[in-house]
Amino acid sequence: MRISDKKSTKETLEQLKKSQSTLNAIVSVYDDPQQESENGPLAGVHVVLKDNINTKGHLTTASSRILENYVPVYDATITKKLKDAGAVIVAKSSMDELGMGGTNKNALTGAVHNPYDLNRISGGSSGGSAVVVASGIVPLAIGTDTGDSVRKPAAYNGVVGVKPTYGRISRYGIIPYASSLDHVGYFTTNVQDAALALEVLAGRDDHDMTSSFKEVGKYSQLLNGDLHGKTIALFKTVNDEIQDETIKKAFDELVEKLKDAGANIVEREMPIQYMELIAPVYRTIANAEATANHSNLDGIRFGRRVDGDSVEDVMTRSRTEGFSSYVRARFVIGSYSLFEENQDRLFRKAQKIRRLIVDAYAKMFDGVDGVLSIAAPTVAPEIDESSDVRFGPSSFAEEHMQLANFSGYPSITLPLGLENGLPFGVLLTCKPFEEQMMFDLALGIEEQTGLDGMVKEG
Repeated sequence: MRISDKKSTKETLEQLKKSQSTLNAIVSVYDDPQQESENGPLAGVHVVLKDNINTKGHLTTASSRILENYVPVYDATITKKLKDAGAVIVAKSSMDELGMGGTNKNALTGAVHNPYDLNRISGGSSGGSAVVVASGIVPLAIGTDTGDSVRKPAAYNGVVGVKPTYGRISRYGIIPYASSLDHVGYFTTNVQDAALALEVLAGRDDHDMTSSFKEVGKYSQLLNGDLHGKTIALFKTVNDEIQDETIKKAFDELVEKLKDAGANIVEREMPIQYMELIAPVYRTIANAEATANHSNLDGIRFGRRVDGDSVEDVMTRSRTEGFSSYVRARFVIGSYSLFEENQDRLFRKAQKIRRLIVDAYAKMFDGVDGVLSIAAPTVAPEIDESSDVRFGPSSFAEEHMQLANFSGYPSITLPLGLENGLPFGVLLTCKPFEEQMMFDLALGIEEQTGLDGMVKEG
C-alpha cells in the first residue's frame, strides 16, 4: 500500500482488529480517530505509531507492565507534526519492552508475528510498526531505532525502513532508550513515500536540544534515481561474513545491475578488531544510558505502583513486578557500568572506543556517495528458536547496523528479494544530513529490484 492509496478509516480499523488474532502487532486502537487537517501532505493517510510515542489522552505503554496505565497529557512533537499534516493516527503498535530487544518477543502483549510466516519473528524493537506496513494495512508507521530497531525489521518484513541523521527528527515526547543512540525512524513500502514522510517529520524543535537547525529538504519533489556518476561503496567487511548463498547471490546480481545503470562501484573495509567491538560497546553504552533514563520508573515518581511497607519496598516491588526479567537484567548491567569505581574501565572506555569506531567508519565514506551492504545475514528466524543477539555472543554481520547509530549517519533498508517466500534486504548509508542523496540512491536501487510497493496481504 502507498500513501496515495486511500481507504476508509472504518476499513483500516477493521483490518487492524482482524489482524490481531494472527499478527498481534497492535497494543491499542483509536476507536474514533480524528483528522485535524484536510489539506496537508498526508491528508487522510492512516498512520500507526510505535507505543513509546506520546499521544495525548491515549494509552502509551512502551509495551511494559510498569507503563500499562500511562496516558500522556501531551503529544510528542512528531505526533503533532503528523496531525498537522493531515494524517489520521489509527493505532499504537507493539514493541520490545522499552525498546530493549531485537525480536519483539518480550512485549507485554506477547510476540509479534511476521506476516510472511506466522512462526517467525517480526524483528524488533519496532516490529509491530513494520508488520502493519508489510501486511498492507497502513502505508506509514513510525518506529524508533537505537541499534537497528527500524532497519532490521524492515529487512525481515520486506518494507522500506528509514533512520535519518541524528537530530533530523525531534525526539521530544518519546519514551527514551539510550539518548546518544536513539533516532526516530519509520516504515513505508517505497522510497517516494519515505522521502515525503521525512519532509513531514523532520525539523528543528526547541523542546529537543539535540534536534538540528539544518533546513529540511524537499526530498520527494527533488527525488532522482539516476545512478550515472554516483559512486557506491560495498561494505566488504560485512558482506564477506554473510553465509546465506541466496542472499549473497541476490546482492551480487544487484551490484551488477547498479553498474549497468551507470553507478561506479568500489569496495571499502573496516578493521576487524573494530567490527568485533561493536556489540560490547553498544551493550555497555545502551544499557548504562537506559538505566539512567528509566530511573524515574520507580512506582513513586512515575509508573505503575505496587504497595509496600516503605518507600524502598514500594520501589523494589514496583520495578520487580513492572519490568520483565530481561529488562531487569539490562538495568543490572547498566548500573554496574555506572558505579563510580567502574565508570572509567567500562562506560567511559566504551565511549572512547565508540569514537575510534566512528572515526574508522567515517573514512569509508571518503570519495563515495553511499555505502551498501547486506542488511541482515538471514531471513527472519523462527520465534521458538530466536533469541536476542544483543544479550549474548553475536557476529558483526548481525550488529553492523549499529554503526549508523554510533555515528548518527542516515541509513535506509530496502527489500532485496525473497528466499523460500521470506524477505531479505539491503542497507544503504550516507553521510550526515545527506538524506537527499540517500533517497536518490535508494530510488535507483529500488528501480533495479522492482520491489517498490511490496506487501504481504492475507
